[in-house]
Amino acid sequence: MTASATARRTVRVDLGDRSYDILIGPGLIAAAGREIALRLKGRKIAVITDEHVAPIYLDGFMAALKSEGIDAVSLVLPAGEKTKSFEHLVSVCDSVLAARIERNDAVVALGGGVIGDLTGFAAGIVRRGSRFIQVPTSLLAQVDSSVGGKTGINSPHGKNLIGVFHQPDLVLADTDVLDTLSPREFRAGYAEVAKYGLIDKPEFFNWLEQNWRAVFAGGEARIEAIATSCQAKADVVAADERENGQRALLNLGHTFGHALEAATHYDSARLVHGEGVSIGMVLAHQFSARMNLCSPDDGKRVEAHLREVGLPTTMCEIPGSLPPAEVLMDAIAQDKKVKAGKLTFILTRGVGQSFVADDVPQSEVIAFLKEKLPT
Repeated sequence: MTASATARRTVRVDLGDRSYDILIGPGLIAAAGREIALRLKGRKIAVITDEHVAPIYLDGFMAALKSEGIDAVSLVLPAGEKTKSFEHLVSVCDSVLAARIERNDAVVALGGGVIGDLTGFAAGIVRRGSRFIQVPTSLLAQVDSSVGGKTGINSPHGKNLIGVFHQPDLVLADTDVLDTLSPREFRAGYAEVAKYGLIDKPEFFNWLEQNWRAVFAGGEARIEAIATSCQAKADVVAADERENGQRALLNLGHTFGHALEAATHYDSARLVHGEGVSIGMVLAHQFSARMNLCSPDDGKRVEAHLREVGLPTTMCEIPGSLPPAEVLMDAIAQDKKVKAGKLTFILTRGVGQSFVADDVPQSEVIAFLKEKLPT
Protein backbone atom coordinates (compact mmCIF):
# COMPACT_ATOMS: atom_id res chain seq x y z
CA MET A 1 0.00 0.00 0.00
CA THR A 2 1.35 3.44 -0.91
CA ALA A 3 1.86 6.25 1.58
CA SER A 4 -0.95 8.18 -0.10
CA ALA A 5 -3.38 5.28 0.29
CA THR A 6 -2.36 4.89 3.94
CA ALA A 7 -3.16 8.54 4.65
CA ARG A 8 -6.61 8.41 3.08
CA ARG A 9 -9.84 8.38 5.03
CA THR A 10 -13.25 7.15 3.92
CA VAL A 11 -16.52 8.57 5.24
CA ARG A 12 -19.73 6.75 4.32
CA VAL A 13 -22.97 8.66 3.76
CA ASP A 14 -25.61 6.13 4.74
CA LEU A 15 -28.71 6.57 2.58
CA GLY A 16 -29.74 2.97 1.92
CA ASP A 17 -29.40 2.03 -1.74
CA ARG A 18 -28.20 5.58 -2.47
CA SER A 19 -25.31 5.47 -0.01
CA TYR A 20 -21.91 6.68 -1.18
CA ASP A 21 -18.32 7.16 -0.09
CA ILE A 22 -16.36 10.34 0.52
CA LEU A 23 -12.68 9.58 -0.06
CA ILE A 24 -10.34 12.08 1.63
CA GLY A 25 -6.59 12.34 1.23
CA PRO A 26 -3.70 13.11 -1.14
CA GLY A 27 -3.37 11.91 -4.72
CA LEU A 28 -7.05 11.27 -5.41
CA ILE A 29 -7.20 13.16 -8.72
CA ALA A 30 -4.45 10.93 -10.08
CA ALA A 31 -6.36 7.91 -8.75
CA ALA A 32 -9.76 9.17 -9.94
CA GLY A 33 -9.96 6.83 -12.95
CA ARG A 34 -9.52 3.74 -10.82
CA GLU A 35 -11.91 4.87 -8.06
CA ILE A 36 -14.60 5.88 -10.56
CA ALA A 37 -14.21 2.72 -12.67
CA LEU A 38 -14.81 0.60 -9.56
CA ARG A 39 -18.22 2.23 -9.11
CA LEU A 40 -19.37 3.21 -12.61
CA LYS A 41 -21.36 0.87 -14.83
CA GLY A 42 -21.14 3.14 -17.87
CA ARG A 43 -18.03 4.22 -19.71
CA LYS A 44 -18.74 7.88 -20.51
CA ILE A 45 -18.26 10.99 -18.41
CA ALA A 46 -18.94 14.68 -18.91
CA VAL A 47 -16.56 16.77 -16.80
CA ILE A 48 -17.68 20.28 -15.84
CA THR A 49 -15.05 22.68 -14.48
CA ASP A 50 -14.12 26.37 -14.54
CA GLU A 51 -11.42 28.66 -15.88
CA HIS A 52 -9.49 28.69 -12.61
CA VAL A 53 -9.39 24.93 -12.09
CA ALA A 54 -9.02 23.72 -15.67
CA PRO A 55 -5.43 24.92 -16.31
CA ILE A 56 -4.23 23.18 -13.15
CA TYR A 57 -6.16 19.91 -12.92
CA LEU A 58 -8.25 19.15 -16.00
CA ASP A 59 -5.55 17.46 -18.12
CA GLY A 60 -4.44 15.22 -15.26
CA PHE A 61 -8.01 14.30 -14.42
CA MET A 62 -8.86 13.46 -18.03
CA ALA A 63 -5.69 11.37 -18.30
CA ALA A 64 -6.69 9.45 -15.16
CA LEU A 65 -10.06 8.64 -16.73
CA LYS A 66 -8.50 7.62 -20.05
CA SER A 67 -6.13 5.25 -18.29
CA GLU A 68 -9.16 3.24 -17.15
CA GLY A 69 -10.84 3.25 -20.56
CA ILE A 70 -13.39 5.92 -19.65
CA ASP A 71 -14.41 8.19 -22.51
CA ALA A 72 -14.69 11.79 -21.28
CA VAL A 73 -15.58 15.22 -22.62
CA SER A 74 -15.20 18.51 -20.76
CA LEU A 75 -16.85 21.90 -20.50
CA VAL A 76 -14.99 24.87 -19.00
CA LEU A 77 -17.15 27.64 -17.52
CA PRO A 78 -16.32 31.08 -16.13
CA ALA A 79 -15.28 31.08 -12.49
CA GLY A 80 -17.26 32.81 -9.76
CA GLU A 81 -20.63 32.86 -8.01
CA LYS A 82 -22.36 34.48 -10.98
CA THR A 83 -21.90 31.24 -12.93
CA LYS A 84 -24.70 29.74 -10.83
CA SER A 85 -27.30 31.02 -13.30
CA PHE A 86 -29.96 29.77 -15.70
CA GLU A 87 -27.71 30.67 -18.62
CA HIS A 88 -24.93 28.35 -17.51
CA LEU A 89 -27.35 25.67 -16.34
CA VAL A 90 -28.65 25.46 -19.92
CA SER A 91 -25.12 25.22 -21.33
CA VAL A 92 -24.23 22.38 -18.96
CA CYS A 93 -27.41 20.45 -19.74
CA ASP A 94 -26.86 20.89 -23.49
CA SER A 95 -23.24 19.72 -23.21
CA VAL A 96 -24.24 16.62 -21.23
CA LEU A 97 -26.92 15.74 -23.77
CA ALA A 98 -24.63 16.42 -26.72
CA ALA A 99 -22.10 14.00 -25.21
CA ARG A 100 -24.87 11.36 -25.13
CA ILE A 101 -24.38 10.76 -21.44
CA GLU A 102 -26.77 8.01 -20.35
CA ARG A 103 -28.02 7.19 -16.86
CA ASN A 104 -25.31 4.61 -16.22
CA ASP A 105 -22.67 7.13 -17.26
CA ALA A 106 -21.86 10.14 -15.07
CA VAL A 107 -21.53 13.89 -14.85
CA VAL A 108 -18.51 15.07 -12.86
CA ALA A 109 -18.07 18.38 -11.07
CA LEU A 110 -14.37 19.23 -10.96
CA GLY A 111 -14.18 22.47 -9.01
CA GLY A 112 -15.39 24.38 -6.00
CA GLY A 113 -18.86 24.90 -4.60
CA VAL A 114 -20.16 26.89 -7.55
CA ILE A 115 -19.29 24.18 -10.07
CA GLY A 116 -20.54 21.46 -7.72
CA ASP A 117 -23.91 23.13 -7.10
CA LEU A 118 -24.48 23.95 -10.78
CA THR A 119 -23.31 20.59 -12.12
CA GLY A 120 -25.29 18.66 -9.53
CA PHE A 121 -28.44 20.54 -10.49
CA ALA A 122 -27.86 19.73 -14.16
CA ALA A 123 -27.21 16.07 -13.32
CA GLY A 124 -30.40 15.99 -11.29
CA ILE A 125 -32.60 17.14 -14.17
CA VAL A 126 -30.93 15.77 -17.31
CA ARG A 127 -32.70 12.56 -18.30
CA ARG A 128 -34.68 13.03 -15.08
CA GLY A 129 -31.62 12.20 -13.06
CA SER A 130 -28.09 11.20 -14.09
CA ARG A 131 -25.26 9.77 -12.03
CA PHE A 132 -23.12 12.43 -10.45
CA ILE A 133 -19.59 12.56 -9.02
CA GLN A 134 -18.10 15.39 -7.00
CA VAL A 135 -14.38 16.19 -7.19
CA PRO A 136 -14.22 19.29 -4.96
CA THR A 137 -11.14 21.48 -5.33
CA SER A 138 -11.75 23.98 -2.51
CA LEU A 139 -11.81 23.41 1.23
CA LEU A 140 -15.34 24.82 1.42
CA ALA A 141 -16.57 22.34 -1.17
CA GLN A 142 -14.74 19.40 0.40
CA VAL A 143 -16.28 19.88 3.84
CA ASP A 144 -19.68 21.23 2.89
CA SER A 145 -21.21 21.72 -0.54
CA SER A 146 -19.98 18.47 -2.14
CA VAL A 147 -21.68 16.36 0.54
CA GLY A 148 -25.39 15.93 1.07
CA GLY A 149 -27.01 16.38 -2.33
CA LYS A 150 -28.04 20.03 -2.21
CA THR A 151 -27.70 21.50 -5.69
CA GLY A 152 -28.90 24.69 -7.30
CA ILE A 153 -28.43 28.12 -8.79
CA ASN A 154 -29.01 31.64 -7.52
CA SER A 155 -31.87 34.01 -8.20
CA PRO A 156 -32.09 37.80 -7.90
CA HIS A 157 -34.34 36.98 -4.95
CA GLY A 158 -31.62 35.09 -3.10
CA LYS A 159 -28.93 32.42 -3.04
CA ASN A 160 -29.61 28.78 -3.98
CA LEU A 161 -33.35 29.30 -4.30
CA ILE A 162 -33.66 27.18 -7.46
CA GLY A 163 -32.45 23.59 -7.37
CA VAL A 164 -33.04 19.97 -6.44
CA PHE A 165 -31.78 17.40 -3.96
CA HIS A 166 -29.56 15.05 -5.97
CA GLN A 167 -27.02 12.93 -4.12
CA PRO A 168 -23.64 12.19 -5.69
CA ASP A 169 -22.48 8.62 -6.27
CA LEU A 170 -18.95 9.40 -5.07
CA VAL A 171 -16.96 12.30 -3.61
CA LEU A 172 -13.20 12.49 -4.16
CA ALA A 173 -11.66 15.09 -1.85
CA ASP A 174 -8.01 15.35 -2.89
CA THR A 175 -6.28 17.26 -0.10
CA ASP A 176 -3.26 18.03 -2.30
CA VAL A 177 -5.31 20.49 -4.35
CA LEU A 178 -5.83 22.70 -1.32
CA ASP A 179 -2.18 23.77 -1.49
CA THR A 180 -3.00 25.76 -4.64
CA LEU A 181 -5.76 27.80 -2.98
CA SER A 182 -5.17 31.43 -2.14
CA PRO A 183 -5.01 32.20 1.60
CA ARG A 184 -8.37 33.95 1.27
CA GLU A 185 -10.05 30.91 -0.32
CA PHE A 186 -8.65 28.56 2.30
CA ARG A 187 -9.78 30.80 5.15
CA ALA A 188 -13.24 31.00 3.62
CA GLY A 189 -13.47 27.21 3.60
CA TYR A 190 -12.24 27.05 7.17
CA ALA A 191 -15.35 28.94 8.27
CA GLU A 192 -17.39 25.88 7.33
CA VAL A 193 -15.00 23.63 9.28
CA ALA A 194 -15.44 25.78 12.39
CA LYS A 195 -19.20 25.64 11.87
CA TYR A 196 -19.32 21.92 12.67
CA GLY A 197 -17.76 22.54 16.06
CA LEU A 198 -20.15 25.40 16.77
CA ILE A 199 -23.22 23.35 15.87
CA ASP A 200 -22.86 20.46 18.32
CA LYS A 201 -19.19 19.48 18.69
CA PRO A 202 -17.65 21.81 21.27
CA GLU A 203 -14.68 19.46 21.66
CA PHE A 204 -13.95 19.84 17.94
CA PHE A 205 -14.10 23.63 18.23
CA ASN A 206 -11.70 23.39 21.18
CA TRP A 207 -9.37 21.26 19.02
CA LEU A 208 -9.54 23.80 16.19
CA GLU A 209 -8.66 26.65 18.55
CA GLN A 210 -5.51 24.73 19.47
CA ASN A 211 -4.64 23.20 16.09
CA TRP A 212 -5.84 25.58 13.37
CA ARG A 213 -2.30 26.47 12.34
CA ALA A 214 -1.57 22.78 11.67
CA VAL A 215 -4.80 22.52 9.65
CA PHE A 216 -3.68 25.46 7.53
CA ALA A 217 -0.20 23.94 7.13
CA GLY A 218 -1.53 20.64 5.76
CA GLY A 219 -0.76 17.01 6.54
CA GLU A 220 -2.57 14.82 9.05
CA ALA A 221 -4.24 17.70 10.93
CA ARG A 222 -5.84 18.93 7.72
CA ILE A 223 -7.09 15.45 6.81
CA GLU A 224 -8.44 15.02 10.34
CA ALA A 225 -10.33 18.33 10.20
CA ILE A 226 -11.85 17.51 6.80
CA ALA A 227 -12.80 13.96 7.79
CA THR A 228 -14.39 15.15 11.05
CA SER A 229 -16.36 17.80 9.16
CA CYS A 230 -17.53 15.33 6.50
CA GLN A 231 -18.54 12.76 9.13
CA ALA A 232 -20.53 15.42 10.98
CA LYS A 233 -22.37 16.36 7.81
CA ALA A 234 -22.85 12.72 6.74
CA ASP A 235 -24.49 11.92 10.08
CA VAL A 236 -26.91 14.82 9.76
CA VAL A 237 -27.74 14.08 6.11
CA ALA A 238 -28.41 10.41 6.88
CA ALA A 239 -30.87 11.43 9.60
CA ASP A 240 -32.58 14.27 7.68
CA GLU A 241 -31.77 14.17 3.98
CA ARG A 242 -34.22 16.85 2.80
CA GLU A 243 -33.92 19.33 5.65
CA ASN A 244 -37.26 18.70 7.28
CA GLY A 245 -35.79 19.08 10.75
CA GLN A 246 -32.31 18.93 12.24
CA ARG A 247 -30.42 19.28 8.94
CA ALA A 248 -31.29 22.97 9.16
CA LEU A 249 -28.60 23.18 11.86
CA LEU A 250 -26.01 22.98 9.05
CA ASN A 251 -27.12 26.50 8.14
CA LEU A 252 -25.66 28.08 11.26
CA GLY A 253 -24.54 31.57 10.18
CA HIS A 254 -26.03 31.14 6.71
CA THR A 255 -29.25 33.12 7.17
CA PHE A 256 -27.30 36.29 7.89
CA GLY A 257 -24.49 35.28 5.52
CA HIS A 258 -26.74 34.64 2.52
CA ALA A 259 -28.46 38.00 3.06
CA LEU A 260 -25.06 39.71 3.00
CA GLU A 261 -24.08 37.87 -0.19
CA ALA A 262 -27.30 39.01 -1.84
CA ALA A 263 -26.68 42.57 -0.62
CA THR A 264 -23.25 42.55 -2.28
CA HIS A 265 -24.73 41.09 -5.49
CA TYR A 266 -22.52 38.01 -5.16
CA ASP A 267 -19.46 40.12 -5.93
CA SER A 268 -16.54 37.95 -4.79
CA ALA A 269 -14.26 40.99 -4.67
CA ARG A 270 -16.39 42.19 -1.76
CA LEU A 271 -17.50 38.97 -0.08
CA VAL A 272 -17.20 35.25 -0.71
CA HIS A 273 -19.49 32.63 0.79
CA GLY A 274 -17.25 31.51 3.64
CA GLU A 275 -16.64 35.10 4.69
CA GLY A 276 -20.39 35.66 4.81
CA VAL A 277 -20.74 32.53 6.93
CA SER A 278 -18.01 33.75 9.28
CA ILE A 279 -19.75 37.07 9.83
CA GLY A 280 -23.09 35.25 10.02
CA MET A 281 -21.92 32.85 12.75
CA VAL A 282 -20.70 35.74 14.87
CA LEU A 283 -24.01 37.55 14.31
CA ALA A 284 -25.94 34.39 15.23
CA HIS A 285 -24.11 34.15 18.56
CA GLN A 286 -24.52 37.87 19.22
CA PHE A 287 -28.22 37.75 18.37
CA SER A 288 -28.61 34.70 20.63
CA ALA A 289 -27.02 36.71 23.46
CA ARG A 290 -29.39 39.60 22.71
CA MET A 291 -32.29 37.14 23.10
CA ASN A 292 -30.79 35.97 26.44
CA LEU A 293 -30.14 32.50 25.06
CA CYS A 294 -26.38 32.43 25.62
CA SER A 295 -23.65 34.47 27.25
CA PRO A 296 -22.10 37.40 25.36
CA ASP A 297 -18.78 35.69 26.08
CA ASP A 298 -19.70 32.92 23.62
CA GLY A 299 -19.95 35.42 20.78
CA LYS A 300 -16.68 37.01 21.83
CA ARG A 301 -14.97 33.61 21.82
CA VAL A 302 -16.27 32.74 18.36
CA GLU A 303 -15.33 36.15 17.03
CA ALA A 304 -11.84 35.94 18.54
CA HIS A 305 -11.10 32.58 16.89
CA LEU A 306 -12.41 33.51 13.45
CA ARG A 307 -10.58 36.82 13.59
CA GLU A 308 -7.36 35.04 14.64
CA VAL A 309 -7.43 32.86 11.51
CA GLY A 310 -7.95 35.97 9.37
CA LEU A 311 -11.68 35.87 8.63
CA PRO A 312 -13.97 38.93 8.71
CA THR A 313 -16.31 38.94 11.69
CA THR A 314 -18.28 42.19 11.29
CA MET A 315 -20.34 43.82 8.56
CA CYS A 316 -18.02 46.84 8.80
CA GLU A 317 -15.29 44.77 7.13
CA ILE A 318 -17.26 44.28 3.91
CA PRO A 319 -15.95 46.76 1.30
CA GLY A 320 -18.47 49.23 -0.05
CA SER A 321 -21.84 50.25 1.28
CA LEU A 322 -24.55 47.91 2.54
CA PRO A 323 -28.31 48.45 2.28
CA PRO A 324 -30.37 49.39 5.34
CA ALA A 325 -31.60 46.80 7.81
CA GLU A 326 -35.04 46.61 6.19
CA VAL A 327 -33.52 45.56 2.84
CA LEU A 328 -31.38 42.91 4.51
CA MET A 329 -34.54 41.76 6.26
CA ASP A 330 -36.23 41.29 2.88
CA ALA A 331 -33.38 38.99 1.82
CA ILE A 332 -33.65 37.05 5.08
CA ALA A 333 -37.40 36.67 4.51
CA GLN A 334 -36.66 34.95 1.17
CA ASP A 335 -34.47 32.38 2.91
CA LYS A 336 -35.31 28.75 2.19
CA LYS A 337 -35.73 28.11 5.93
CA VAL A 338 -38.76 30.41 6.16
CA LYS A 339 -41.87 28.30 6.86
CA ALA A 340 -45.44 29.61 6.55
CA GLY A 341 -43.97 33.10 6.51
CA LYS A 342 -42.30 32.63 9.90
CA LEU A 343 -38.59 33.31 10.32
CA THR A 344 -36.43 30.35 11.24
CA PHE A 345 -32.93 31.00 12.54
CA ILE A 346 -30.21 28.73 13.82
CA LEU A 347 -29.43 30.17 17.23
CA THR A 348 -27.34 28.88 20.12
CA ARG A 349 -27.30 28.37 23.87
CA GLY A 350 -23.50 28.34 23.81
CA VAL A 351 -20.53 27.07 21.82
CA GLY A 352 -21.58 23.72 20.37
CA GLN A 353 -25.20 24.12 21.48
CA SER A 354 -27.03 25.32 18.38
CA PHE A 355 -30.74 24.75 17.81
CA VAL A 356 -33.50 25.56 15.34
CA ALA A 357 -35.48 28.61 16.47
CA ASP A 358 -38.90 29.04 14.86
CA ASP A 359 -40.91 32.26 14.67
CA VAL A 360 -38.10 34.68 15.54
CA PRO A 361 -39.62 38.18 15.86
CA GLN A 362 -38.84 40.23 12.77
CA SER A 363 -38.75 43.42 14.84
CA GLU A 364 -35.93 42.00 16.97
CA VAL A 365 -33.89 41.07 13.89
CA ILE A 366 -34.30 44.53 12.33
CA ALA A 367 -33.31 46.26 15.57
CA PHE A 368 -30.28 43.98 15.88
CA LEU A 369 -29.18 44.63 12.29
CA LYS A 370 -29.47 48.37 12.80
CA GLU A 371 -27.08 48.09 15.73
CA LYS A 372 -24.54 46.03 13.77
CA LEU A 373 -24.59 47.77 10.39
CA PRO A 374 -21.78 50.27 9.78
CA THR A 375 -22.84 53.85 10.31
